[in-house]
Amino acid sequence: MLRAVSHSHGGGEEPAGTIRLDHAARHLRRKRVTTDQGEEVMVDLPEAVLFADGDRLVLEDGRSIAIVAAEEELYEVLPGTCPLRHLAWHLGNRHLPAQIDEGRILIQRDHVIRAMLEGLGASVREVVARFQPVHGAYHAHGHAHGHDHHHHHD
Repeated sequence: MLRAVSHSHGGGEEPAGTIRLDHAARHLRRKRVTTDQGEEVMVDLPEAVLFADGDRLVLEDGRSIAIVAAEEELYEVLPGTCPLRHLAWHLGNRHLPAQIDEGRILIQRDHVIRAMLEGLGASVREVVARFQPVHGAYHAHGHAHGHDHHHHHD
C-alpha cells in the first residue's frame, strides 16, 4: 500500500494519481483512502491538514497524489432584496461553511437555513458544484487548529 507522509500546495510534476474528496473529507491526518485510479493510500501526516482543490499528498517515494474537490449538493445564495454582505453575516454568525464568490455564496443544503435566507429576501437555488469554503481567522491554510469561539465586536 502506498503511504502519504507529507503534503504540498499544488504545482510540480505530473501527479501519480488523483483523489476526489468533498470538503469535509479533505480534512486529513491519518486515514486510508482510495485514489480515482483504484490504488489504496495510507495518509499518515504528522498533523491534521485541511486540503484545498489542487493540493497534493506526497508519497514516501516522492511522487504525489493531487487532491480534487468533489462536486457536492449545495445551495447557491444570491442577493435578491437583501445585500450579499448581510446574507454573509447571517451565515457567518451561525459558523456555517460558506464559499463566498463575487456575486453569490455557496453553502451546504439545509432546509432551515434556506428558509431563513429566503425570509431575509435572498434567492436560493439548488446546485451541484465543487465546494471550497472560506476559512476563518483562526485557521492557517493547510493546518487545522482547535476551534475556539472568540467574538470581537467592533
